[in-house]
Formats: sequence, structure tokens, C-alpha cells
Amino acid sequence: MSADDIVALYERRARDWVADRARQTVLFEKGWLDRFLAPVRPGGTVLDLGCGPGRPIAGYLLSRGLDVCGVDSSPTMIALARTNFPDREWIVADMRTLSLGRRFAGILAWDSFFHLSHDAQRRMFAVFRDHAGAGAPLMFTSGPRHGEAIGELHGEPLYHASLAPDEYRALLVQYGFEPVAEKMEDPDCGGHSVWLARRREDG
Repeated sequence: MSADDIVALYERRARDWVADRARQTVLFEKGWLDRFLAPVRPGGTVLDLGCGPGRPIAGYLLSRGLDVCGVDSSPTMIALARTNFPDREWIVADMRTLSLGRRFAGILAWDSFFHLSHDAQRRMFAVFRDHAGAGAPLMFTSGPRHGEAIGELHGEPLYHASLAPDEYRALLVQYGFEPVAEKMEDPDCGGHSVWLARRREDG
């Protein structure tokens, strides 16, 4: 199992993932999402990388008065997102090679970025930079330390990787972001390790 298998896995298991998430009645990400949204003006567009079917996270952003441009490598996930929110922009694309030629009011990579290999994660910071408007928040989830881990999705192996916290901090600064907050294995967010940064106004 490697990061290269993730795209096909989520395409095979898209509807299983949706069913699993629908059983979760609490939006445990809400606290972090609210912090992420605090500097974003109403009507601003958030780039949601690994958006899945648009629920629950994109739906929450929309409920807060934001617009969303969702990107996912799974055609099935994007088809579901288009059904859920037909008047929004949903794109089938690999975040690793994304080049939309425009900048956004915020960038979110929740439970998606950490499926990339170490080197792909390092390269993603240029993608973040190229799509973030001045002052735009960036939020992503990672592991708590450098390494790789294999989880499972309906009995199939599911790849995760993480860089060391010091390397994430250095990459954020190198690519024009100011670290705002971080918390490893946050007990109030389902044990997620979360990073929040903001694109420098002069970046």
C-alpha cells in the first residue's frame, strides 16, 4: 500500500465513505472550521482540496456565507458533490498537480493532504502558495510526527504520512505563510492533528 493507491481506493469506496460519515451526527471539526473562517470575508471562495461529496464540511462553509470550489480525485465523489450542491464549482483533479490559475480566500485540505507521500506533501506547499490570496487562511491535517501509517477503509489498507512538526513550520514560512495555530492529536477534534496558517499580506 502506498500513496499512489489512494485515488483508486477512494473511488472504489466513495459510497461506503459517504455512508460512514452520514452516521456521524456531530460536526467535530466545527471549532477548527470556525477559526479557519474568522478572517474570511462573507462571499469569499474557499478552495476545498479533497472535498469528497461536499458534506459535511463544504456544506458547513456554505451555511456560513462562503462560496466553495471543491477538488477531489474521485469522479464519484465529485458527482455526489454536484448532486448535493449543483450550483457550486466541483472539479475532478489531483491536488498534487493542481494549477487553477487563480487565488482563493482560504484553502482547506482536511483529511486529504495526509494521504500524500512525504515528498508530495513538501511539493504541495507551492500549490498552496499559488492558490492563496493575500491574508488567506490555510488549514490542513497531518499526523503528530514524521512517519507513515496504514489505516483501513472497509477492510482495505489506507495510507497516511506525516512530516515532522518542525518541517511543517519551516515549509509554511518558506512558502509565504505565517503559522497561526497547531494542535497535535486534539482530543476535542477526534484526535486530529491540525495546522492553521495564514498567507502573508506581502506574499
